[in-house]
Amino acid sequence: MNKIPEIERTLEPALLNDWHVVAASEEIVEGELTPSTLMERDLVIWRDSSGEVHVWEDLCIHRGARLSKGFIASDKVVCPYHGWNYDGTGRCTLIPASPNETPMKKARTIVHHSQEKYGLVWACIGTPEKDIPDFPEWNDATYKTVVCGPYPFKSAYRALENFIDPSHFPFVHAGVNGLMDSPDPIPPYKVWEEGGELFSSEVQVTQPYGDPREVPVISYYSYRVMRPCVAYFKKRLVITDPERAHEGRESDRFCTFFTAQQVDPEHSIIRITCAANFDPLPTDEDVRRRQDLVYQQDADIVDTQRPERIPVDLRAELHHSTDLLGMKYRAWMRQMGIEYGTV
Repeated sequence: MNKIPEIERTLEPALLNDWHVVAASEEIVEGELTPSTLMERDLVIWRDSSGEVHVWEDLCIHRGARLSKGFIASDKVVCPYHGWNYDGTGRCTLIPASPNETPMKKARTIVHHSQEKYGLVWACIGTPEKDIPDFPEWNDATYKTVVCGPYPFKSAYRALENFIDPSHFPFVHAGVNGLMDSPDPIPPYKVWEEGGELFSSEVQVTQPYGDPREVPVISYYSYRVMRPCVAYFKKRLVITDPERAHEGRESDRFCTFFTAQQVDPEHSIIRITCAANFDPLPTDEDVRRRQDLVYQQDADIVDTQRPERIPVDLRAELHHSTDLLGMKYRAWMRQMGIEYGTV
């Protein structure tokens, strides 16, 4: 793979050498070039005729034009400026102004590592040091999975911290994830680090519309923070309406795999993959309707937070014991040396 130009700003290794979501799989259509931005780096994403997804720098090495303004012909990306052709490896195979010449070896695009997983397109703009985080329910046939989003937010980190914070439910999501007139007290819970990730014990909350079935439930959330921009929860559910209790099972679970694409330090795109094992299973529309509502409510408040870049010094904002997982998340990022998008 071509090296990232030396003139580009260097990211801290914990971000540079990690996997980041840059699109949903369904956004990348064969024969189309899709621009994307990851931490201020302009990318172009495309799918060849075999179905393989490619993530490149959105840059023609010849004169710096945006490849995303070009087109695809015979599984080759054609630059819109001088028509240079690049194959799936990033190698230039044709210079139209000199068609009989074999292009020089340096005539290559900047190709990034890419994978598709969990209905999402992932890219690493450095050298991957870890695998893409695990989402165990994705390959479990008893679960239905649905990709939701994209949801625009400002700070990726504040959006993730909000995702792992149940104490905002009665106020931001009144009548959906909580009851404003009777907010749940958050009892002490445990947070621990294991294998380079953060985990929490269960947190119990009351939810009048706690899952796509639109039925009141008691939810027990277990959280997991996998990377600075990737988190997950699994919640077990108990239906509280006696007349509908028969619709539930002890094994009922609703899981969410959360990803944040940092466009720049103060803009991000959230995409989530949900998994449910109810009987009957909810429709895709039912799942997305609830997630669209919840994430719009979240963005309306989270995007008002100041400073927009999250403080990783715990002395910068006031914390409470009910914020334990958020505090651990900030301290964990500080230990990793995360500076991009923080203050």
